[in-house]
Amino acid sequence: MSFSENLQFIRAQAGITQEQLAEQLDVSRQSVSKWEGGQSFPEMDTLLHICDLYNVNLDTLLRGSVEESRVADTAKYDGFMTRFAWRISLAVSAIIAGVGVSGLLEVLGAPEALAGAALLLVITVCVVVLVVSGIELENFRRKNPVIADFYTEEQKEAFQRRFVWHIAGGVGAILFAVVLLLLFFSAFPEREPYESYSMAFFLLIIAGAVWSFIYGSIQHDKYDVEKYNRENNPSPEAKRRNNLVGTVCTVIMLLATAIYVGLGLALYMWTAWWVFAVGGILCAVAAVVLGPKEE
Repeated sequence: MSFSENLQFIRAQAGITQEQLAEQLDVSRQSVSKWEGGQSFPEMDTLLHICDLYNVNLDTLLRGSVEESRVADTAKYDGFMTRFAWRISLAVSAIIAGVGVSGLLEVLGAPEALAGAALLLVITVCVVVLVVSGIELENFRRKNPVIADFYTEEQKEAFQRRFVWHIAGGVGAILFAVVLLLLFFSAFPEREPYESYSMAFFLLIIAGAVWSFIYGSIQHDKYDVEKYNRENNPSPEAKRRNNLVGTVCTVIMLLATAIYVGLGLALYMWTAWWVFAVGGILCAVAAVVLGPKEE
């Protein structure tokens, strides 16, 4: 393959336009068009910039085939994203399960402060896992801005069959939890400690459903390599919107944590876990309203 063909392949893999590539290289769109058409050739500094930006060898870029050099998972993308999916899904579902366990501790006779402290400890550990996982993902994206789509169609189809069960299983678990709740109260009176028992087991089942949703969704995105490449090379407007969403969500969750701790210390309301649910909903709304729009 020639340099022009390699450049076209790199840009296609990244899912970006000639104009976006030109912005990254600080050149005009016409220059990129001429390079891809074989009408001109970039300077050495620009070639080295392309190599650094898209993790490609200079000799391969000029005289080899970038496409053939990327037929294998050289970046260990699959393993990294699978571990990331496990961490995120378990951390989020553990927070929900922690709420159920906290309520169960109270009904079993543990002091309210102890139950609240246990919940706060679970939330702290899970938040640390979420933050560390996010930083690791950002570092991986920075190191590997472009990933070759090494998945075969058979692998993608096999996962799609599993993905259906992740979503259907999560929905089924939620419906099962509701049915179980109704059956429970048909056999036991709606008063303490039965209400706390039922809510604790209900939340544990919901935690499993949430794990299934999140794990399946992240794995689904893993197989969409084109989306990964496109998100790593956003337009200036998309980058600005992503930064805004990140800032807004950080402020929202910090406020939620401050409110929870404040209610616990001032009013002894260590069971006010709902502030985190409200914070999560507000973050989702912010992502939809302020996030980048697909063209």
